[in-house]
Amino acid sequence: MERSNQRAHGRSGDGPGQRSGEPSGDRAGERSGVRPGARSGADRPPTIRGVAERAGVSKSLVSLVLQGSPRVSDAKRQAVLAAIEELGYRPNAAARSLVARRTHTVGVLLNDMRNPWFVEVLDGLNSLLQAHGLRMLMADGRLDRRAGQDFARTFQELRVDGIVVVGTLPDTDGLAEVAERLPTVIAGNHEPRLPRVDLVANDDERGARLATEHLIGLGHRRIAHIAGQGLVGELRRRGFESAVRAHGLAASAVVENGDGTEEGGYRAAVRLLNPSRGSGRPVAERPTAVFAFNDISGVGALSAAQELGLEVPADLSLVGYDNTYLARIRHLWLNSVNNASHEVGRRAARCLLDRMERPDAPAGQQLVAPELEIRGSTAPPRAI
Repeated sequence: MERSNQRAHGRSGDGPGQRSGEPSGDRAGERSGVRPGARSGADRPPTIRGVAERAGVSKSLVSLVLQGSPRVSDAKRQAVLAAIEELGYRPNAAARSLVARRTHTVGVLLNDMRNPWFVEVLDGLNSLLQAHGLRMLMADGRLDRRAGQDFARTFQELRVDGIVVVGTLPDTDGLAEVAERLPTVIAGNHEPRLPRVDLVANDDERGARLATEHLIGLGHRRIAHIAGQGLVGELRRRGFESAVRAHGLAASAVVENGDGTEEGGYRAAVRLLNPSRGSGRPVAERPTAVFAFNDISGVGALSAAQELGLEVPADLSLVGYDNTYLARIRHLWLNSVNNASHEVGRRAARCLLDRMERPDAPAGQQLVAPELEIRGSTAPPRAI
């Protein structure tokens, strides 16, 4: 009786709906040649072997195509590329890096990602690097300093092929260390000067003279400068001072320190424009024009002027620096020195590519010529 019931309902251990004597899932898999738990062929990602079989070539020839080798005929290259497209093959970047001993990545350290100028430098940098098969890995130097991280060690552990430092970097010792091991370029700054480290920057002193001479040409005689920090800040201040000195206006010129931020620009402008909070200058001696270290500082100065009831440009002319998108916002419409940020980034990328080819070449320096963009924030001074 028990045996007949067992035959009717299947052997104990058989799954529901499975006929007696039918092989279990694992046995069926073994009989069909698929290991238990293995992914079916349809689920597996395509391999370089599959690409070679589809294109009718060897695996080594597929590798040559992936490396961009010129030793492959056009016909076979097209066959491999077509097979890659049909199969949806994606090369294993890690495996390729191990073989080539390159990661095809570039470490980019920014002084401060909050500054829109850096974004435009990155755009120029990436346009050329990407065209040469290189990807960027970015780090914010300000955040790294706050967290106590060592960018040099981090980038070396990631095995980047080179490094671009954008902007001011306080830890020059760390940069010198990494530059001994990796091709390194500095963009947007004039220091530090290190062996085999190229510099690409704007001619900041010349740009500051352009801005100041524009204000002098409009008839302004009491001009103030909201200064920045680092060597770039020093060069822009030097350009301002040389321009007012050349026109005999040094005695009436004023320099107020800032920190390159909107808040710093606001506070510096309040000290310059509000006699009760500044150095005691009467209204008649208040500056009629301000040249700000950068656009961000200029926006802060604009806020201060409006808060004090001054109209720009009727009561106060204002010029920024960097020609970022902030200066182009219609309700700001700020005159600004265009420091060719995209071109600085593109040239830095070119220098890095050259340095990868010739790592022992002498260090070079390139200065990109600035231009003044005239918008709506300057006018002749109003008579008091």
